[in-house]
Formats: sequence, C-alpha cells, structure tokens
Amino acid sequence: MSNDLLIHVDNVYAGYLPGVNILNGCSLELAPGELVGIIGPNGAGKSTLLKALFGLLDINEGSVKYKGEEISGMSAHELVSRGIGYVPQNNNVFPSLTISENLEMGVFLKPNEFKSRLAFVTDMFPRLGERLNQRAGSLSGGERQMLAMSRALMMDPGVLLLDEPSAGLSPVLQDQVFINTKQINAAGVAVVMVEQNASRCLQICDRGYVLDQGRNAYTDTGQNLLTDPNVIALYLGTLAQKD
Repeated sequence: MSNDLLIHVDNVYAGYLPGVNILNGCSLELAPGELVGIIGPNGAGKSTLLKALFGLLDINEGSVKYKGEEISGMSAHELVSRGIGYVPQNNNVFPSLTISENLEMGVFLKPNEFKSRLAFVTDMFPRLGERLNQRAGSLSGGERQMLAMSRALMMDPGVLLLDEPSAGLSPVLQDQVFINTKQINAAGVAVVMVEQNASRCLQICDRGYVLDQGRNAYTDTGQNLLTDPNVIALYLGTLAQKD
C-alpha cells in the first residue's frame, strides 16, 4: 500500500445482520485529489461500502485506513473530525431549519469556523448564499442536494463520500450534481461517489470500481471502463443512462 493514499479499504466483509455479509472481500483506494466512482447493479453493496467507510455499520473482517491510520470501528463524528464528510442519499437535510441553520449544523464541531466556511460554500454555490433564511424543506430536490453537499463541506473535509447524489432528480438537475461534484473535487477535495447513472459517473471520475455481489468485478480508469466490452455488456447496458 502506498503511504500517499488517503483511504485504503482492504478485503472488507461487512453487513447489516450477524453472519450475513453484503460486502464479500471488497477493496478500494483513494489518492489525494482523486474522484473515484463506484457503480454496479442494485444490491451490489455500493452504499454499504460507503456506510462501512463512514462507521455506520460494523466491519466483520478486513481493514479500512485513512492516511495510514486504522479507522475501522470509529464513530461517524470521529471520522468527521478527522476530515471525512458523508452525504447520504436520503434525509440529508433538516427540512424545518433554514439553509443557514443547516450549514451551522455542518460545522458544529468547530463553530468558530462558521463564517469562513460559510463564505467558502456560498462562493461555490451562490444560490444558497442568496437564500440563507429560506427553510430547507421548501427547496427543490436539486437545491437540497446542493445544501447537503455544502453542509458536509463545512468541516473542510479532505474526503467527501457521496451516496447516489443524482437519485430521483430530473436529467437537467442530475447534470448539475455532476458539475457540482467536479467543482468540489477541483477545489481540492477527494471524492468517492456511488452512482446508478453509471455512464455519467465514469465520464467524470478518475478511476472507477464496478461492484457485483459485494466484490470488485472491474477496476480501471473511468474512460477505460466506459469502453470495456465486458463492462458494457454486463453493466452499462442496464445501468447507463444516455445523455
């Protein structure tokens, strides 16, 4: 393993019930500045992998390291304090709170940094800055996703984990999510993104992982996976959404 890796997942077995694994020897690497995509059929273990990374379920076997430090078994708030942000697919904003209050929640471990981080995320997402007093529950699906990403960025993470960020959005709003993800990555944040829009994900990521039955089926650059005949035949034919 390279000492330069931000995240190194090695041969992980994990699941939600005792003795029942969803991940069956899954591995992943993330280098500083990378954008890594994870695709695969439903039930392949994509979201489970992110939850295992973020301390939301127990790892039964294997290792997860962040900057060379074993983080298996650490709680989510410990991982946030170390520089890992996570945006779940569902219930990722507080609908009764304003945009500003949601962003405050994102920096609760370092409240003194609220103003500087607010300036950062509203510079990246000006639409949020124009509506700080608007309740999150009144936002569109795309705006909620923008807010969820921004809240995770409030702690200035080195790594951002995104679980199905384009799910349930119109094609136009999906495209905006991918643009936002590239923008976040260009700002220096390494990203691991789970996506069902496989072709669009592979178009923007540096490297991709295809999971199947909780194992690594294929790993390569995003562009190589897009043109791999086996990946196209087995996965992209049913997963890809053409632009």
